[in-house]
Amino acid sequence: MIVSALLTSVGINSCLCILYFTLYPILRNQPGNFYVYIPRVLATEGLERTNYFLQHLKFSTTWVRAAWRLSEEELLSSSGLDAVVFIRIITFSMKVFLFAGALGLFVLLPINAAGTQVAAFIIYDIPTATLDLFTISNVNNGSKWLWVHCFAVYLVSGFVCFLLYHEYDYICSKRVAYFYSSKPQPHQFTVLLRGIPVPPGSGVSKAVDSFFMNYYPYTYLSHVVIHRTDSEKQLVEARSAFVFFRTRHGATIASQLQQSDKPTDWVGEIAPEPHDVHWAVFHSSFLRRWLLKVVIIVTYILVTVLFILPVMLVQGLTNLSQLEVYFPFLNSILSTKYIRQIVTGYLPNLILKLFLLLIPPVMKFLSSIQGHVSHSEIQRSACSKFFWFMIWNVFFANVLSGSVYTQLEELLDVKNVPTKLAVAVPAQASFFIAYVVTSGWTSTSSYLFRTKQVIQSTLKRCCCCCSKKTNADEFEVPSIRYHKQIPKILFFGLLGITYFFLAPLMLPFLLVYLSIAYIVFKNQFINVYAPKFETAGKFWPLVHNSMIFSLLLMQSIALGIFTVKKLEMGSSIMFPLPVLTLLFNEYCRKRFLPNFTAYSVESLLKRDREDANDPGMLEFYHQLMTAYRDPALAPVDTDGVRVPNHSDNHTAPLLSSV
Repeated sequence: MIVSALLTSVGINSCLCILYFTLYPILRNQPGNFYVYIPRVLATEGLERTNYFLQHLKFSTTWVRAAWRLSEEELLSSSGLDAVVFIRIITFSMKVFLFAGALGLFVLLPINAAGTQVAAFIIYDIPTATLDLFTISNVNNGSKWLWVHCFAVYLVSGFVCFLLYHEYDYICSKRVAYFYSSKPQPHQFTVLLRGIPVPPGSGVSKAVDSFFMNYYPYTYLSHVVIHRTDSEKQLVEARSAFVFFRTRHGATIASQLQQSDKPTDWVGEIAPEPHDVHWAVFHSSFLRRWLLKVVIIVTYILVTVLFILPVMLVQGLTNLSQLEVYFPFLNSILSTKYIRQIVTGYLPNLILKLFLLLIPPVMKFLSSIQGHVSHSEIQRSACSKFFWFMIWNVFFANVLSGSVYTQLEELLDVKNVPTKLAVAVPAQASFFIAYVVTSGWTSTSSYLFRTKQVIQSTLKRCCCCCSKKTNADEFEVPSIRYHKQIPKILFFGLLGITYFFLAPLMLPFLLVYLSIAYIVFKNQFINVYAPKFETAGKFWPLVHNSMIFSLLLMQSIALGIFTVKKLEMGSSIMFPLPVLTLLFNEYCRKRFLPNFTAYSVESLLKRDREDANDPGMLEFYHQLMTAYRDPALAPVDTDGVRVPNHSDNHTAPLLSSV
């Protein structure tokens, strides 16, 4: 891609971003759009809408200052630790790219431009020059200047590992502090039990009661049986139950021990929050869940393979010279300079972005039928699936198919992977810069604008006579889709870490994206998004692992690039770096990861001893009995309200003795 084509893409997307940022305060000040742009403010504070905006939104930049000044403690108190972790992913990436960007732009970029391997740099010929002039590909083979790149790889790797350790340690401490500061929560005292064996002539409730009174007589409190609706719309034994304990420590011990000699019986885990429960999963047996996992793996592979088709279409547009060989009639269409720049610079990334919009819902659906018991687990699973999907289909597929577009059989050759990546990755720098601009700048700005929601609101006001009543009746505060946003940030992080020494020109575009994301999402946490669940920072291990993978990928490419560039000693020096990175990751896994699996005995007993002197715990235990409301007990059939079988619903034999 030539510089002018990239500038065309940057110009189009910059105009769209400016349009979004300009129209946002104007549309937000319209009373009919309050339910679109400040639903959380209306739901939590109940402010008079017109007076609120007349007083606080007089100037269009007010919302930017409010988002920028929002402190971490304010965000924690209003949106929870997950929101704090999400914003820290953005600030972590900004720290990395500020350091790598300074090193890349002021040290590596001049070295790349001074080379003559691709062509000599001529300043007045920049619009028609290829972006390869600014990549490591332009450094002459065997040049001593390549040692600067080698040193930069070590320096950035060490800096990223230092930040990763600091962030992991910080979020662990915030997770423990969040646990100490929170009031007693139902899920902390509850174990979700599945695979309950029922003796002949007995019921699920009686079996649970007998088992836990026998094996946990001092900590067991009560239970609630989970129901399901059969094909005849009748309530039956789902063989699952929420089991309540007197203490957090008792619930944790029961959730982590194997209860029976048969591992598929009495399977327990700490219950999710009441509003976070994924009730549909209790309709599936162990065998069905196991088979679904196999089906999900096969489906995931098929979706990944089929997505190669749009990737090939995108790469065809970026390689018009090869495309015109197979389709000569395109010569007349693409002969115009500006049309050619739009087709090569903007259209490929727009097409890829549109296809990628279909993937997060697919990944969430696959995760929802995988057997996860909570919506938060579904989002974390979908987050991981989407991230690896982008790794294979957006990064590797574009890199390999773009570099060997006319020799696709080489895609199947797995030999000399670092060397192939060393040649292929720098060649696709311009494509990924345009991708950051299209899928980063414009897409993030559109979240602020909420295009879909404002169109729906406008149509309702035009079609409905009593629009205010309609908006009030259908008013709902949305939540952020972590499974869609976190993988995108992590993927951009991979691009930045990978390309910082290959094509430093990418880093300013990434920093602009992160700055937009920082302002936009903090504004949305203030005005739009309300937390639907709280994992207390459990998304961070995925972030850590993705950054480690990005480092390993960058180091592997560096090993190959120094081999291709005839700097054999540089390749030898690269060998210890991946080993050191893996050792660092193993240390972090041992040091921090257990804190994200379960709370320590020290933390649990400390909170339990504090609660022992709290007179309000008796009322909490009574509320605990009704915290998990089974939706199967709520439906109304044609004959009236369905009455559940109370004898097999729940028992509370020990409540009076608390």
